[in-house]
Amino acid sequence: MAPPGLPGTWWTGQERLAIARECRAAADCAFCAARTGALSPLTVPGQHSIAEPSLPQPATEAIHRIRTDPGRLGETWFSKLREAALGEEAYVEPVSVVAVTVAVDTFRRGSGLAPLTLPRSEPGAPSRRRPAGAEPGLGFVATLAPEDRTEAEPDVYQDHPGPRRRVGAYIHRALSLVPDSMIHWWDALEELYQSGPRMRDYGVEYRAISHARIELLAARVPALNRCEY
Repeated sequence: MAPPGLPGTWWTGQERLAIARECRAAADCAFCAARTGALSPLTVPGQHSIAEPSLPQPATEAIHRIRTDPGRLGETWFSKLREAALGEEAYVEPVSVVAVTVAVDTFRRGSGLAPLTLPRSEPGAPSRRRPAGAEPGLGFVATLAPEDRTEAEPDVYQDHPGPRRRVGAYIHRALSLVPDSMIHWWDALEELYQSGPRMRDYGVEYRAISHARIELLAARVPALNRCEY
C-alpha cells in the first residue's frame, strides 16, 4: 500500500500529495460549482481554480470532476482524458487518492475534527508496473480478475492476513489495474465501514449503530451522490 507521500505505481510521492491537495481545493472551485449545478457540465465554459499547477491539466480535470461531480462521469469524458495523454493506469491511482482523501476529510468534518495534515513526500520513483493479466471489458479501464493475477502482483482478493478477505466482486475489481491503489482504498473503506467478515456477522454489532442502520446509510448516501453502483 502506498499512502500519499510515498511513491506510488504511476505517480511520485510529491505528485500524490499534490493530487490530495488539489482534491481538497476542488471543493471550492467556482467552475466546478457552476458545472455541478448545470443540466450538463459540457455546457459551462470556464477553467478550474488550480491549487497545484505542477499537475498535468488532464489530471487536474479528472481530480476536480471525481471530487465534485462523480455521478455524471461518462466514457466520452474519459476518452478525452486518454486523448490528452492521461493513461488509464495514471487515472486509476488518483481515483484512489481522491476517494481516500474525501472519505477521511468527510469523516473528520462530521466528527468536528480538523483535516489531517498531509505528510511530507518521500523520494523514489514509481514502479510503473501494469498487471500482466489486466484486461478491458468491465468499465472504462482494464481490471484484473482473480484468476488472471500472477504472483508478481499482491493478492488484492483473498490472501491478506487478519479479517480482510477480498473476493472478485466488481467493487473489488474497480481499481485492480493498480493493485497498491486498490489496497490503499480498500483498507480505508474497511476502517470507516466494516471488514467483510464483520459485515456478514449479523449476530454481533461491532459499531455503535446496527448493521441495518449502517446499510441504510450506505445506500442513502450513494443514492444522493448519484452513484451508479
